[in-house]
Amino acid sequence: MFILSESPGKDVIGWEAVVILLMETIGSIRVGNGPSLSVLRGACPGTQHQPRPPQGMKPIMLVLLAALAASPLGAADRKIVLIAGRPSHPSGEHEHRAGMLLLQQGLLGIPGINVVVYALTGTSWLEDETVLDDAAAVIVYSDGGGNGHPFLRDDRLAKIGALVARGVGIGMLHYATEPTIENGQREFLDWIGGAYEIRRSLNPIFVGSYSSLPSHPVTRGVRPFSTRDEWYYYIRFRDGMAGITPILTMVPPLSSINRPDAPRIGDHEGNEAAWAAVRAREPQHTMWVTERADGGRGFGFTGGHYHANWANDDQRKLVLNAILWVAGADVPAGGVASTVTTDLMRANLDPKGGARGGPPPDVDAPAYGMNALLASANSAANVARRALVYAALSPEGDEAMRVVRARELAEVELDRALRRAELFAGMQASPGGFDADGIATLIEGASQ
Repeated sequence: MFILSESPGKDVIGWEAVVILLMETIGSIRVGNGPSLSVLRGACPGTQHQPRPPQGMKPIMLVLLAALAASPLGAADRKIVLIAGRPSHPSGEHEHRAGMLLLQQGLLGIPGINVVVYALTGTSWLEDETVLDDAAAVIVYSDGGGNGHPFLRDDRLAKIGALVARGVGIGMLHYATEPTIENGQREFLDWIGGAYEIRRSLNPIFVGSYSSLPSHPVTRGVRPFSTRDEWYYYIRFRDGMAGITPILTMVPPLSSINRPDAPRIGDHEGNEAAWAAVRAREPQHTMWVTERADGGRGFGFTGGHYHANWANDDQRKLVLNAILWVAGADVPAGGVASTVTTDLMRANLDPKGGARGGPPPDVDAPAYGMNALLASANSAANVARRALVYAALSPEGDEAMRVVRARELAEVELDRALRRAELFAGMQASPGGFDADGIATLIEGASQ
């Protein structure tokens, strides 16, 4: 069943009611004037969903308890806590809450596993930290750095460290792999084996192709795959990779170190050593696992920028396997079996608003989606033009490579436009608002 509450044991009063549904029950939510979309949130079927609480109300956290429909949780169940960070980035990117709920759905029905999801807002934290006391694993999918990572505020590193000392597993997804050098890096290297380090690591968007995988419980049932994502690499690992097993390894494209869309040396652009490693075609690790000396486990997964990539069965299975593994549970021989639907992929997306975000709840979705698509296509054209100017004027580097990188930047922006169009296509009130040929023509025209 699913229990929606403000904090464990405390009913939500007012804007949403507590509802208990069977695991298979799907709620319904209406966005703007569009049709209802199925979601796994526990909302009453057919009711209006309010994604934000009234002004002044305390931050709402979702507590989703995964249990077998026919029986209550047993005392020996392993509790896995999934922490989704605040909303960030445009719609379809950094969908922390929707991503965690999707992963939680993938773990439903596994005997002996109890999965709890907490969605944070702003700089909020767990109202009752004791919910972590009996956790077998804590997984974070959030922004990173000093202003974004939920572990880096107040005395939370010490509190999480106390859990780790008891053998609790820790996992970090995407931006959550980035602490700061001064605050958190030492702990992250201990807990999960590696960390994104500013002015060293890189975060370009490109197609990561993983043609071979090591033999490990985390890779059970996972086939080679490729996804376009913001794959972080040149990660800071423990000295000598002690206790670390690389899971995803690839050779990044040379174009990923020539980035006219950002300052030559910025916090996320790497350094001379990183660029030299890429030029030397040195393999880079974008996911890894570790077994600590105390018996605890950890992992880092640097993909996850695009929500759409959770629809890739092999990427999703890999992360689900890793979550089970760090919790000390047995990974099935064929890996964690799960399926997603279009409705599940569209469910629980945060209403981010703004020129690059999703539609506010009271705005007509098709009209907003078309405006967002136009803006994205025009942005792609502008980025391409700026990049080509850079390629022509910059005296540094190989001119042909700069042109290639310029084209890749435009392709990334166009890809964002298409992904956003696909997202909004499911919300149109009437047919004809979005069609593939029309979108292609629109983008082609804007990119001339």
